[in-house]
Amino acid sequence: MNLTDLIGTLAAVLTTISFLPQAMHTFRTKDVRGISLGMYSAFTLGVAMWLVYGLMLGAWPVVIANIITLALASAILVMKLRYR
Repeated sequence: MNLTDLIGTLAAVLTTISFLPQAMHTFRTKDVRGISLGMYSAFTLGVAMWLVYGLMLGAWPVVIANIITLALASAILVMKLRYR
């Protein structure tokens, strides 16, 4: 793996796992008061577009990271809608 791929992979891993604490906290507490519906809606749409972009380029680190991020962001968004 070259340096560019390593940096891209590390960036994908770090940004993807950054959603785990929020998703776990929201799932456990059902407290969604501090979550912005507008922000998570826009973010989730943006992640979906990154996923499509990665697929179009065949950039698998982008695809894999955004599949996971999309699942986590969507889960938080669904909990925001369900528990508000």
